[in-house]
Amino acid sequence: MDSNQGRQILKPFLEKGFRLTAISPDLKYLFKNTMAEYWFMKLTNGDLDVGYVPLGQNLSNLIRLCLLYKFGGVYLDTDVLVLKNFSKLKNSIGAQTIDLDSKKWSRLNNAVMVFDKMHPLVYKFIEEFSLTFDGNKWGHNGPYLVSRVVSRLQDRPGYNFTILPPIAFYPVNWNRVRNLFRGAKNEADAKWLRGKFKQIGSQSYAVHLWNKQSRKLHVEKGSIVGKILSNRCVFCNASINNVVGIEE
Repeated sequence: MDSNQGRQILKPFLEKGFRLTAISPDLKYLFKNTMAEYWFMKLTNGDLDVGYVPLGQNLSNLIRLCLLYKFGGVYLDTDVLVLKNFSKLKNSIGAQTIDLDSKKWSRLNNAVMVFDKMHPLVYKFIEEFSLTFDGNKWGHNGPYLVSRVVSRLQDRPGYNFTILPPIAFYPVNWNRVRNLFRGAKNEADAKWLRGKFKQIGSQSYAVHLWNKQSRKLHVEKGSIVGKILSNRCVFCNASINNVVGIEE
């Protein structure tokens, strides 16, 4: 996005008054004085097995952590639809799934994170990345990493963070995301859609769309995504009105 082509993509947003810019990260500066600096040195010296998982994916996992640690703020994946103001969230990470028996989280996710500058938990995330990096296991350096670290530290003093329930950011898991794009085929579907849309509207801060699973899906008439887009989309084709139709 930090290119002439990228600036053309961002231009309509700037013309609408949005304050945003695209910045190519200075990795040496960003990683300096963190454990990421050690990992990056091994990478640039050719002493690291990067594995088969795309290096860009793992760099993304590390860059988001270092940005949060050095500057604080909100990190969002680009396939996240924001529904509510995040101003009330502080040092928070979301659970992706919960154990149905214990009602405790079973996996966290790093697609949405809100942390203060130099938060000790984020430091531990960076440390874990650098010391346990494995480029041959999908998720090892991302969602599984934050889950591992939090499972070790959540009951220890001095970290002060909040784990939000799945409904906050992940109201449907990746293997059910197509349900957000589908319209009702029968009355049972319609009832579920109404209930889920109401739940998301009242309890969710954002909706993660799991792009790897959803990018080829069509937004059907009456779908939850269609309704959200009709209310939230900044630049949408006028035909989006044709896919809306959930009764509130």
